[in-house]
Amino acid sequence: MKTFQTVRGKLSGHILFWVLLAMSTTVFGQQSPITISGTITESGSGIPVAGASVFIENTSFGAVSDFDGNYSLNAQLENKDYTLIASYLGFTTQRITINITGDDLVKDIVLAEDLLSLDEVVVTGTGTGANRRSLGNAVASVKSKDLTNNGATQVDQAIAGKVSGALVQQNSGDPAGGISIRLRGASTISGSSDPLYIVDGIIISNSSNELIDLGGNSQNRLADLNPNDIDKIEIIKGAAAAAIYGSRASNGVVQIFTKKGKSGEPKFTFMTNVRLNELRKKIDYNTVPLAWEVATDRNNLTTVAVERYDLQDAIFDTGYGLENYFSVNGGNDKTSYFLSASHLDNEGIVQNTDFKRYGFKANLTQKAFDWLDITGGFNYVRSISNDVPNGGINSAYGAITGFLFSDNSIDPTPDESGVYPVTSPLVARTNPMEAVDRFDFNQKTNRIITSIALDGRFNEHLSAKYTLGMDYYNQSAFAFIPINNTSTVPDGFSRRSDLNSFQYNSDLNLTYRRDLSESINSITTAGGSWQYEERDRVGISATGLPPVVQTATGGSLLEQGESRSQISYWGAFLQQSFSYLNKLYINGAVRMDGASTFGEDERNQLYFKASASYILSDEEFWKTTFSDSFNSFKLRTSWGQAGNLTALGAFDRFSVYSPSSIDGAVSLIPSTAQGNENLKPERQDELEIGFDAGFINNRLGLEFSYYHQKVTDLLLPRVLAPSTGFSSRFENVGNLENKGVELLLRAAPVKNENLTWDIIASFSKNNNEVTNVAGGGRLTLDGSFSTNYVIEGEPIGVFYRQFYARNEDGSIALDADGYPYRGTTEDGESSKVLGDPNPDWFGSLINEVNYKDFSLRVQFDAVQGYEVFNWNRRLLDNVLFGGGYNVGQELLGNLPKGYGGAQANIFEEFVEDGSFVKLREISLSYNFIPKSGFIDNVELSLVGRNLFSWDDYSGWDPEVSAAGQSNGVRGFDFATVPIPRTYQFGVNVSF
Repeated sequence: MKTFQTVRGKLSGHILFWVLLAMSTTVFGQQSPITISGTITESGSGIPVAGASVFIENTSFGAVSDFDGNYSLNAQLENKDYTLIASYLGFTTQRITINITGDDLVKDIVLAEDLLSLDEVVVTGTGTGANRRSLGNAVASVKSKDLTNNGATQVDQAIAGKVSGALVQQNSGDPAGGISIRLRGASTISGSSDPLYIVDGIIISNSSNELIDLGGNSQNRLADLNPNDIDKIEIIKGAAAAAIYGSRASNGVVQIFTKKGKSGEPKFTFMTNVRLNELRKKIDYNTVPLAWEVATDRNNLTTVAVERYDLQDAIFDTGYGLENYFSVNGGNDKTSYFLSASHLDNEGIVQNTDFKRYGFKANLTQKAFDWLDITGGFNYVRSISNDVPNGGINSAYGAITGFLFSDNSIDPTPDESGVYPVTSPLVARTNPMEAVDRFDFNQKTNRIITSIALDGRFNEHLSAKYTLGMDYYNQSAFAFIPINNTSTVPDGFSRRSDLNSFQYNSDLNLTYRRDLSESINSITTAGGSWQYEERDRVGISATGLPPVVQTATGGSLLEQGESRSQISYWGAFLQQSFSYLNKLYINGAVRMDGASTFGEDERNQLYFKASASYILSDEEFWKTTFSDSFNSFKLRTSWGQAGNLTALGAFDRFSVYSPSSIDGAVSLIPSTAQGNENLKPERQDELEIGFDAGFINNRLGLEFSYYHQKVTDLLLPRVLAPSTGFSSRFENVGNLENKGVELLLRAAPVKNENLTWDIIASFSKNNNEVTNVAGGGRLTLDGSFSTNYVIEGEPIGVFYRQFYARNEDGSIALDADGYPYRGTTEDGESSKVLGDPNPDWFGSLINEVNYKDFSLRVQFDAVQGYEVFNWNRRLLDNVLFGGGYNVGQELLGNLPKGYGGAQANIFEEFVEDGSFVKLREISLSYNFIPKSGFIDNVELSLVGRNLFSWDDYSGWDPEVSAAGQSNGVRGFDFATVPIPRTYQFGVNVSF
């Protein structure tokens, strides 16, 4: 009986199961196996879109379009309405309602070009991507194709002109010369205005270390990265970046994403380039075959016949370069990899200078579990530069320095015994030809950048990402000047300096997503970061070298030094975001930042951020009213706070004592700067408002941003009374402002199967003003020969020196002998503001035309409304040296003898308009597929870089700056290597 009841119970259970199953089919709908297929094409041109993603929302069914744009997906679906989503990078995502009835469905899809990239996913520092439409602040993107095939050898060179609001200036034409990037102007005076650089989640160093004095061509370490390894760059400007990345990003953040592997058979790429670098133009010099019998006597007009030499020929020559690059990527559904190796050997236009870079890159992604991805990255770089010193700011030796002081009536070539003549008889300076031939300056760097990231998705709501990254490099510099030379160190000179730099960052971010209703979505993100950097530096210099000896320890020591620095940074943040119907987004965040450089009571600070964006064009009234003529419109605004952490070194808050030895007894010597442990970080507030608009089926896109940035508590040296025993002390006593506009226009006037034409134009304007400087309202900036100043009410770094006395009609006043003289202001001051090295505006125009297998790209960059101080001409035109064009005019009687000497101390004469328009890039390429079938594609390219410059500057190049990456000393042209004109031919093979 018991057994019968058990069997009956089981039978009843099975019957109940089938009854319920039948009921569920009736209630929940009939599921049918169906196929959805079609073709994906571009709007207007009808060109097939290959690689587009197609999927049914809230299901696991999807597919990817093939080479001809065809897609097909098989699914088991209930008979009801679904949303079919089609997306591809660079196109507007399409959401199409489909009705499933049990029959196969054919659905062709047309994608409109998304010039505004509103559907692009960008990384915002939280460890997860964010759709660009949800962001209240502007984010600029540069794709891999825009970073290569343009003649640039460095990443920062390659992005010049491609980002609105980013002023990219090449400080020197040296093969590894430094680059300065300013996002929305300078935001500090004592610290750095460089953005924060992040590679695959690793904060990397972009330091400019002057281990030996080379002038303005000190390398910044971004030169170690190969543009060919980069997939894309995202740039977040302003304080909005700092609310998530921390105050180290108060000047914006440059996120660099390197290439990753893709599933499938291994794909290989081999690229080789050959290039030629040459001097773009020569400056005018004295060609008159006469010389004064006594140059220093104005009244003695007796001349003698001489031969003039173009000393530029002794310095500059054509340089050649070779670059090779090889990469492979591939993988499967569990593991993917990317490997690359590269070699660059690029000669400069200064004879015997070059830059070599050897690199190895590896990225590996492993799906450890369905919920966990592990990504590892490794990059090793070795770079070697052979240099010739050219700066005159800190040292008197150098090739171009010697050129400026030389009498060009003296033949610079050595005599039969190999001895070089003195070409600057009145002031001890180097024969420029000897500097090029005999001086041996070089630097070597070994660098490792490595990381590991864990990306976990625990469920549909909760995800987490942990990143641990390390950046280490050793930079060694060597300088050798042999004995019996024409420089200021005739007994020889040797220097050895080494720097070890190590830093790491450890970041953990948690993200929780939840749909609060059918209309409202919530994203909560929390995270923390710990960062540490350590720098150890040693150096030794010597003169009085024995013959043949090149090491510093073999001579008489001039100086020896060692320094150490350890800094820790930490931070934590909480961010909350809401979206309403995927068209209205609100975001708020709070962050705490700390740095060990500040006192214990001030080192931890709170900063806040808020932003909002509204896709107005998603509203039904907009769609029905404006149709396709004005089809995209997004309003956005953001506000953020940050604190600059770069103004203080590791121990600058202390009164520092330097050890010394007097008669064998140990002593401590105090520095002239008094410590202050009550210092706090500079504080920045920025408001940004803007819009993104698309017209004519998104064939025309416009981005506009206005920002107003206020910086308070600037750290400045306050002058102290002598009775304190110190000359100055850092205090929070200054304020400044930046405000400006950014415009970016994208257009696709022509787009069909054979011909496409894309245009990108940008315009950026920034007004910088120092609104408060305590202690007199004026500070001199170091490294400018007291020419660049910080003055209350003026932009950072204005030129403030002597000026011409003028007549009532504005013409230059002359004394009784016909010479100009200095003027005075109404207040009796002998100096005034003469010019501003900060441009009024800058922009670019890029045209890219593709016709069948040919591609042409042309880029013009413009920097307008700024001045350059031409120190070179101040020396050349002085009759004491005689090499300048105007000295020749004096010899011909067109100017009074010694006119240039009278001008030398009237600095207004040498402040010139530095505005320029440059043909920055032009490239022509041809793609073809060989008949062999083994090779996927071959690209041949011809590239020109910096071919022409339209400017009124009398020097070599108005873009360079002798002070390198200095924050305030800009527009300072003194013995700086001009930027070369470059031609390049390349072959790129994919197989």
